[in-house]
Amino acid sequence: MFEVELKFPVHDRAALEERLRRAGFTPLATHVEIDHYYNAPDRDFAQTDEALRLRQVDGQTRVTYKGPKQGGRGKTRLEIELPLAAGTAASMHDLLLQLGYRPAAEVRKRRTHFVRSAADEAAPVPKLTLDEVDQVGIFVELEAQAEEADAGPCQEALWRWAKELHLEKEERRSYLELLLARQATGGLAPIS
Repeated sequence: MFEVELKFPVHDRAALEERLRRAGFTPLATHVEIDHYYNAPDRDFAQTDEALRLRQVDGQTRVTYKGPKQGGRGKTRLEIELPLAAGTAASMHDLLLQLGYRPAAEVRKRRTHFVRSAADEAAPVPKLTLDEVDQVGIFVELEAQAEEADAGPCQEALWRWAKELHLEKEERRSYLELLLARQATGGLAPIS
């Protein structure tokens, strides 16, 4: 499956939450997510635009590979994600280290999931989250999963939602890229 995602920085959270409310979105649940990113022994994922992470949420861990971003707008990329059995995160970390993978960074965020209450949807509703990312900022994400052939139309549907919600100035960089840029410059990387 391909992950199709649009991400926008939030400068006025109260105004965004009001727009979401008017569009029928309500907060569902909030979780803390801890993402441990790794770099490969045979290539630099920062150069190849790939990612490998272990994500911990509420005692559950998933391992995820993300391929390079495709296209010029939004973020569309191959995503392969697998759940790990309870209590195996440390063993997976050790396995990756034994295979030569190196820890790259840890990204922590508080993620609030929103749902849309309207039942008569003309277009599929995206997964919508509000992310408070440590050392990076606050962002809203619109996301959907699609087969490769459907990724373009899916992205256009997300752009229609972004327009309806008055979201502007898309941020294509991942939270990992934003965090690493901030650490490299000693300050917050400018939002494009």
